[in-house]
Amino acid sequence: MTDLSALLPVIIIVAIVILVVAGVVIGLVSGRRKKITYTGPRDANDQVIAPTRPGASTTEEAPPGGTGTLPPPAEPEGEAPTEDVLDEAVIERVPTETPAPVAGRLQRLRERLVKSNSLFGKGLLALLSSDSIDENVWDEVEETLLLADIGTEPSLELVDTLRDRVKVMGTRSPDDVKAMLREELVKLVDPSMDRSLKVSRADGKPAVVLVVGVNGVGKTTTVGKLARVLVAEDKDVLLGAADTFRAAAAQQLATWGARVGVPTVKSDVDGADPASVAFEAVKAGIEQEVDVVMVDTAGRLQNKVGLMDELGKVKRVIEKQAEVDEVLLVLDATTGQNGLNQAKVFGEVVDITGIVLTKLDGTAKGGIVVAIQKQLGVPVKLVGLGEGPDDLAPFDAEGFVDAILA
Repeated sequence: MTDLSALLPVIIIVAIVILVVAGVVIGLVSGRRKKITYTGPRDANDQVIAPTRPGASTTEEAPPGGTGTLPPPAEPEGEAPTEDVLDEAVIERVPTETPAPVAGRLQRLRERLVKSNSLFGKGLLALLSSDSIDENVWDEVEETLLLADIGTEPSLELVDTLRDRVKVMGTRSPDDVKAMLREELVKLVDPSMDRSLKVSRADGKPAVVLVVGVNGVGKTTTVGKLARVLVAEDKDVLLGAADTFRAAAAQQLATWGARVGVPTVKSDVDGADPASVAFEAVKAGIEQEVDVVMVDTAGRLQNKVGLMDELGKVKRVIEKQAEVDEVLLVLDATTGQNGLNQAKVFGEVVDITGIVLTKLDGTAKGGIVVAIQKQLGVPVKLVGLGEGPDDLAPFDAEGFVDAILA
């Protein structure tokens, strides 16, 4: 007994130490587990419901909302994440808005484009309508085209064609010159390119749209605006906030979505694995049978190999569940030829299917549309012409040229 009594304090101390160590280990493991949040509205019984678009008459079941734990996604050669524990949802209390109809939006954007590019069009028409069109005039026409960022090869091609047509027709009529210029510009912009967005369900799965680009071009805003376009077309949309590095990016996207009744899958942990968030967003979209899942990604410089590799990983992880139907590269129209360099690198990593050209209202350099399409063979599918929530519209080749020459 005496020996046991002497050992009792030691046994108690050892037990306490073991409990403390176990608690610390459990806390560290729990702290490292990433949380994914599904943002969406709830009903009176605190059950997550699918957001109802303005004017919609039905309510569908939403993904089990809330925060849960997820392992990082495996590389494509391994198994995809399987854990799906979701509890309490974070609710975005933002008034639901009705997006502007696409048709009316196109007209407003055309009016803005007329103003922003008027100097380009007027300059060309003034030169080509002069009494004497000599080599100096053609040099000025070429310079005007280059300043508009059309690119060297397309500019030379256009000048050579116009020179030959003017010489053959022998006309100086402003109307004739404008008609010829319009025809040649439309050919350069190429209305035959497929500018449609693949945003319809196929094989029982939603269309997946991945949005990429460098820092500061407006990717998150573009995703939010495109969600409004799709909602206006009566599409069921779900957003994935895979930009996990920029402060408040996920919340910004969730707010955009909430304004039109679109749910967002995001992480509650800064710096979480973007591929995990992208995977969960597509998974939720499949389970809820939405039409489109749009995944926002972090901005990255095209010369940062590690970040570009990570972007490739995001795409590969998504493809474990569904095909990526669209990879949209967001470019700032004011960057000019630098935008071409960005497009080339991104295209090598994730196979760009379309360009979204933003800030086109703040520049007379709309010729970047021609340069991008000529060099990459990738169509400009959407243009942004302002800061408003509905200032994004499908690109129309002939409408674009008419606005330039108006």
